[in-house]
Amino acid sequence: MSEKQEGPGSESPRVEEEIRLPVDEHIEEEVSATGKKVRAKGVYLLPNLITTGALFSGFYAIVAGMGGNFEAAAIAIFAAMILDGLDGRVARLTDTQSAFGVQYDSLSDMVSFGLAPALVVFSWGLGPLGKLGWAAAFLYAACAALRLARFNTQVDTVDKGVFIGLASPTAAAIVASMVWAGHDAEVGTGLAIVAALVTVAAGMLMVSNFHYSSFKKLDFKGRVPFVMLLVIILVFSLVTIDPPRVLLVIAVIYTFSGPVMWAWKGVRERRKAQLQSEPSQSAVVDKDDEKS
Repeated sequence: MSEKQEGPGSESPRVEEEIRLPVDEHIEEEVSATGKKVRAKGVYLLPNLITTGALFSGFYAIVAGMGGNFEAAAIAIFAAMILDGLDGRVARLTDTQSAFGVQYDSLSDMVSFGLAPALVVFSWGLGPLGKLGWAAAFLYAACAALRLARFNTQVDTVDKGVFIGLASPTAAAIVASMVWAGHDAEVGTGLAIVAALVTVAAGMLMVSNFHYSSFKKLDFKGRVPFVMLLVIILVFSLVTIDPPRVLLVIAVIYTFSGPVMWAWKGVRERRKAQLQSEPSQSAVVDKDDEKS
Protein backbone atom coordinates (compact mmCIF):
# COMPACT_ATOMS: atom_id res chain seq x y z
CA MET A 1 0.00 0.00 0.00
CA SER A 2 1.59 3.20 -1.16
CA GLU A 3 1.65 6.27 1.02
CA LYS A 4 -0.24 9.33 -0.14
CA GLN A 5 2.08 11.92 -1.63
CA GLU A 6 1.48 15.57 -0.81
CA GLY A 7 2.61 18.41 -2.99
CA PRO A 8 4.70 21.34 -1.75
CA GLY A 9 1.60 23.54 -1.52
CA SER A 10 -0.42 21.12 0.59
CA GLU A 11 1.16 22.06 3.95
CA SER A 12 -0.93 24.26 6.24
CA PRO A 13 0.05 27.96 6.53
CA ARG A 14 0.85 27.44 10.21
CA VAL A 15 3.35 24.67 9.41
CA GLU A 16 4.96 26.85 6.73
CA GLU A 17 5.34 29.68 9.26
CA GLU A 18 7.03 27.37 11.75
CA ILE A 19 9.47 26.23 9.09
CA ARG A 20 10.14 29.72 7.79
CA LEU A 21 10.43 31.67 11.05
CA PRO A 22 13.01 30.96 13.78
CA VAL A 23 10.80 32.97 16.18
CA ASP A 24 7.14 32.14 16.65
CA GLU A 25 4.80 34.68 15.05
CA HIS A 26 2.25 36.42 17.28
CA ILE A 27 -1.35 35.69 16.33
CA GLU A 28 -4.37 36.96 18.28
CA GLU A 29 -8.10 37.32 17.76
CA GLU A 30 -9.57 40.78 17.34
CA VAL A 31 -12.90 42.25 16.27
CA SER A 32 -12.98 43.60 12.71
CA ALA A 33 -14.87 46.66 11.47
CA THR A 34 -17.80 44.39 10.53
CA GLY A 35 -18.05 43.06 14.09
CA LYS A 36 -16.66 39.61 13.31
CA LYS A 37 -13.73 38.01 15.11
CA VAL A 38 -10.68 37.60 12.90
CA ARG A 39 -7.23 36.18 13.52
CA ALA A 40 -4.67 38.98 13.20
CA LYS A 41 -0.98 38.22 12.68
CA GLY A 42 1.81 40.44 13.95
CA VAL A 43 1.84 43.47 16.28
CA TYR A 44 1.31 47.19 15.79
CA LEU A 45 4.63 48.99 15.59
CA LEU A 46 4.00 52.57 16.73
CA PRO A 47 2.34 52.12 20.17
CA ASN A 48 4.57 49.17 21.05
CA LEU A 49 7.63 51.19 20.03
CA ILE A 50 6.62 53.89 22.51
CA THR A 51 6.07 51.22 25.18
CA THR A 52 9.54 49.88 24.45
CA GLY A 53 10.90 53.39 25.04
CA ALA A 54 9.17 53.47 28.43
CA LEU A 55 10.61 50.04 29.25
CA PHE A 56 14.09 51.19 28.28
CA SER A 57 13.73 54.30 30.46
CA GLY A 58 12.83 52.14 33.44
CA PHE A 59 15.73 49.79 32.77
CA TYR A 60 18.12 52.72 32.42
CA ALA A 61 16.86 54.13 35.73
CA ILE A 62 17.82 50.86 37.45
CA VAL A 63 21.28 50.84 35.87
CA ALA A 64 21.86 54.54 36.70
CA GLY A 65 20.70 54.03 40.27
CA MET A 66 23.03 51.09 40.75
CA GLY A 67 25.85 53.27 39.43
CA GLY A 68 25.07 56.08 41.88
CA ASN A 69 23.75 58.51 39.26
CA PHE A 70 20.49 59.15 41.11
CA GLU A 71 19.55 62.36 39.30
CA ALA A 72 19.64 60.62 35.92
CA ALA A 73 17.75 57.65 37.38
CA ALA A 74 14.92 59.88 38.65
CA ILE A 75 14.71 61.75 35.35
CA ALA A 76 14.54 58.44 33.49
CA ILE A 77 11.52 57.38 35.59
CA PHE A 78 9.75 60.62 34.68
CA ALA A 79 10.62 60.02 31.02
CA ALA A 80 9.00 56.59 31.33
CA MET A 81 5.89 58.29 32.74
CA ILE A 82 5.62 60.57 29.71
CA LEU A 83 6.04 57.67 27.28
CA ASP A 84 3.56 55.56 29.25
CA GLY A 85 0.98 58.31 28.90
CA LEU A 86 1.57 58.50 25.16
CA ASP A 87 1.39 54.87 24.06
CA GLY A 88 -2.24 54.32 25.04
CA ARG A 89 -3.39 57.61 23.53
CA VAL A 90 -1.48 56.97 20.32
CA ALA A 91 -3.03 53.50 20.09
CA ARG A 92 -6.53 54.95 20.49
CA LEU A 93 -5.93 57.81 18.02
CA THR A 94 -4.47 55.49 15.36
CA ASP A 95 -6.89 52.63 16.10
CA THR A 96 -4.00 50.27 16.85
CA GLN A 97 -5.18 48.85 20.17
CA SER A 98 -4.53 45.18 20.82
CA ALA A 99 -4.48 42.65 23.65
CA PHE A 100 -0.73 42.24 23.11
CA GLY A 101 -0.20 45.99 23.58
CA VAL A 102 -2.18 45.99 26.84
CA GLN A 103 -0.11 43.17 28.34
CA TYR A 104 3.18 44.60 27.06
CA ASP A 105 2.32 47.99 28.57
CA SER A 106 1.51 46.37 31.91
CA LEU A 107 4.85 44.53 32.02
CA SER A 108 6.64 47.75 31.08
CA ASP A 109 4.85 49.54 33.92
CA MET A 110 6.03 46.89 36.36
CA VAL A 111 9.64 47.55 35.41
CA SER A 112 9.42 51.34 35.14
CA PHE A 113 7.08 52.09 38.06
CA GLY A 114 7.54 49.03 40.25
CA LEU A 115 11.09 47.72 40.17
CA ALA A 116 12.90 50.89 39.06
CA PRO A 117 11.66 53.20 41.88
CA ALA A 118 12.17 50.46 44.48
CA LEU A 119 15.75 49.72 43.44
CA VAL A 120 16.67 53.38 42.91
CA VAL A 121 15.38 54.49 46.32
CA PHE A 122 17.09 51.52 47.96
CA SER A 123 20.40 52.38 46.31
CA TRP A 124 19.98 56.04 47.29
CA GLY A 125 18.68 56.08 50.85
CA LEU A 126 17.45 52.76 52.24
CA GLY A 127 20.83 51.06 52.53
CA PRO A 128 21.61 52.41 56.04
CA LEU A 129 18.50 50.63 57.38
CA GLY A 130 19.78 47.19 56.41
CA LYS A 131 17.06 44.56 56.17
CA LEU A 132 14.37 47.11 56.97
CA GLY A 133 15.50 49.09 53.94
CA TRP A 134 15.24 46.29 51.45
CA ALA A 135 11.98 45.14 53.08
CA ALA A 136 10.50 48.61 52.43
CA ALA A 137 11.73 48.53 48.83
CA PHE A 138 10.32 45.03 48.29
CA LEU A 139 6.98 46.05 49.80
CA TYR A 140 6.74 48.89 47.29
CA ALA A 141 7.59 46.59 44.36
CA ALA A 142 5.10 43.94 45.51
CA CYS A 143 2.33 46.53 45.93
CA ALA A 144 3.03 47.82 42.41
CA ALA A 145 2.62 44.27 41.05
CA LEU A 146 -0.63 43.81 42.98
CA ARG A 147 -1.89 47.20 41.81
CA LEU A 148 -1.25 46.37 38.15
CA ALA A 149 -2.78 42.89 38.46
CA ARG A 150 -5.92 44.33 40.07
CA PHE A 151 -6.15 47.05 37.42
CA ASN A 152 -5.88 44.51 34.58
CA THR A 153 -8.69 42.37 36.02
CA GLN A 154 -11.01 45.34 36.73
CA VAL A 155 -10.32 47.48 33.66
CA ASP A 156 -13.62 46.53 31.98
CA THR A 157 -15.82 46.72 35.09
CA VAL A 158 -14.91 49.98 36.86
CA ASP A 159 -15.54 53.59 35.96
CA LYS A 160 -12.79 54.75 33.58
CA GLY A 161 -12.92 58.21 35.16
CA VAL A 162 -11.35 57.00 38.40
CA PHE A 163 -8.47 54.84 39.60
CA ILE A 164 -9.05 52.50 42.55
CA GLY A 165 -5.86 52.97 44.51
CA LEU A 166 -2.99 55.28 43.68
CA ALA A 167 -1.80 54.74 40.11
CA SER A 168 1.68 53.23 39.86
CA PRO A 169 3.10 56.15 37.80
CA THR A 170 2.05 58.61 40.54
CA ALA A 171 3.57 56.43 43.26
CA ALA A 172 6.75 56.25 41.19
CA ALA A 173 6.68 60.05 40.81
CA ILE A 174 6.64 60.50 44.60
CA VAL A 175 9.62 58.18 45.10
CA ALA A 176 11.56 59.45 42.08
CA SER A 177 11.06 63.15 42.89
CA MET A 178 12.15 62.48 46.48
CA VAL A 179 15.36 60.86 45.21
CA TRP A 180 15.84 63.64 42.66
CA ALA A 181 15.41 66.37 45.27
CA GLY A 182 17.95 64.74 47.60
CA HIS A 183 20.31 63.14 45.09
CA ASP A 184 23.28 65.18 46.37
CA ALA A 185 22.40 64.96 50.08
CA GLU A 186 24.30 62.82 52.54
CA VAL A 187 21.80 60.18 53.63
CA GLY A 188 21.91 59.38 57.32
CA THR A 189 19.65 57.26 59.50
CA GLY A 190 17.06 60.02 59.90
CA LEU A 191 16.67 60.66 56.19
CA ALA A 192 16.70 56.92 55.52
CA ILE A 193 13.75 56.45 57.90
CA VAL A 194 11.82 59.22 56.15
CA ALA A 195 12.57 57.66 52.75
CA ALA A 196 11.40 54.26 54.00
CA LEU A 197 8.14 55.70 55.37
CA VAL A 198 7.43 57.52 52.09
CA THR A 199 8.21 54.38 50.08
CA VAL A 200 5.96 52.19 52.23
CA ALA A 201 3.15 54.78 52.19
CA ALA A 202 3.30 55.05 48.39
CA GLY A 203 3.18 51.27 48.09
CA MET A 204 0.24 50.83 50.47
CA LEU A 205 -1.76 53.59 48.76
CA MET A 206 -1.44 51.69 45.46
CA VAL A 207 -3.40 48.76 46.91
CA SER A 208 -5.87 50.91 48.86
CA ASN A 209 -9.51 51.49 47.90
CA PHE A 210 -9.17 55.27 47.71
CA HIS A 211 -10.54 56.68 44.46
CA TYR A 212 -8.37 58.99 42.37
CA SER A 213 -9.33 60.91 39.25
CA SER A 214 -7.86 59.37 36.12
CA PHE A 215 -8.42 62.53 34.00
CA LYS A 216 -9.43 60.23 31.13
CA LYS A 217 -12.75 62.03 30.72
CA LEU A 218 -11.13 65.38 30.02
CA ASP A 219 -12.05 66.66 26.58
CA PHE A 220 -8.79 67.86 25.05
CA LYS A 221 -10.51 68.64 21.75
CA GLY A 222 -13.11 71.03 23.18
CA ARG A 223 -12.76 74.69 24.12
CA VAL A 224 -11.79 75.71 27.65
CA PRO A 225 -11.78 79.10 29.42
CA PHE A 226 -8.78 81.27 28.58
CA VAL A 227 -7.69 81.25 32.23
CA MET A 228 -7.04 77.49 31.99
CA LEU A 229 -4.25 78.14 29.52
CA LEU A 230 -2.74 80.68 31.92
CA VAL A 231 -2.87 78.13 34.75
CA ILE A 232 -1.07 75.55 32.60
CA ILE A 233 1.61 78.08 31.69
CA LEU A 234 2.00 78.97 35.37
CA VAL A 235 2.47 75.30 36.30
CA PHE A 236 5.13 74.85 33.63
CA SER A 237 6.87 77.99 34.85
CA LEU A 238 6.91 76.69 38.42
CA VAL A 239 8.29 73.32 37.31
CA THR A 240 11.19 74.97 35.52
CA ILE A 241 12.21 76.83 38.71
CA ASP A 242 12.89 73.67 40.72
CA PRO A 243 11.69 70.53 38.86
CA PRO A 244 12.23 67.85 41.54
CA ARG A 245 10.62 69.74 44.42
CA VAL A 246 7.72 71.15 42.38
CA LEU A 247 6.98 67.71 40.90
CA LEU A 248 7.15 66.23 44.40
CA VAL A 249 4.62 68.78 45.68
CA ILE A 250 2.27 68.09 42.75
CA ALA A 251 2.52 64.33 43.29
CA VAL A 252 1.90 64.68 47.03
CA ILE A 253 -1.14 66.92 46.49
CA TYR A 254 -2.63 64.41 44.06
CA THR A 255 -1.82 61.55 46.46
CA PHE A 256 -3.64 63.24 49.34
CA SER A 257 -6.66 63.96 47.14
CA GLY A 258 -7.83 60.34 47.48
CA PRO A 259 -7.95 60.16 51.30
CA VAL A 260 -9.32 63.74 51.54
CA MET A 261 -12.18 62.98 49.13
CA TRP A 262 -12.89 59.74 51.01
CA ALA A 263 -13.09 61.62 54.33
CA TRP A 264 -15.23 64.40 52.80
CA LYS A 265 -17.61 61.83 51.35
CA GLY A 266 -17.92 60.18 54.77
CA VAL A 267 -18.73 63.50 56.43
CA ARG A 268 -21.39 64.29 53.81
CA GLU A 269 -23.01 60.89 54.27
CA ARG A 270 -23.15 61.35 58.04
CA ARG A 271 -24.72 64.80 57.66
CA LYS A 272 -27.24 63.41 55.20
CA ALA A 273 -28.13 60.61 57.61
CA GLN A 274 -28.57 63.10 60.46
CA LEU A 275 -30.83 65.33 58.35
CA GLN A 276 -32.96 62.35 57.41
CA SER A 277 -33.28 61.21 61.04
CA GLU A 278 -34.23 64.65 62.40
CA PRO A 279 -37.72 64.83 60.79
CA SER A 280 -38.60 61.37 62.09
CA GLN A 281 -37.47 62.30 65.62
CA SER A 282 -39.50 65.54 65.53
CA ALA A 283 -42.56 63.58 64.38
CA VAL A 284 -42.24 61.25 67.38
CA VAL A 285 -42.01 64.25 69.72
CA ASP A 286 -45.14 65.78 68.19
CA LYS A 287 -47.10 62.56 68.72
CA ASP A 288 -46.00 62.44 72.35
CA ASP A 289 -47.16 66.03 72.83
CA GLU A 290 -50.57 65.18 71.36
CA LYS A 291 -50.96 62.25 73.75
CA SER A 292 -50.09 64.36 76.76
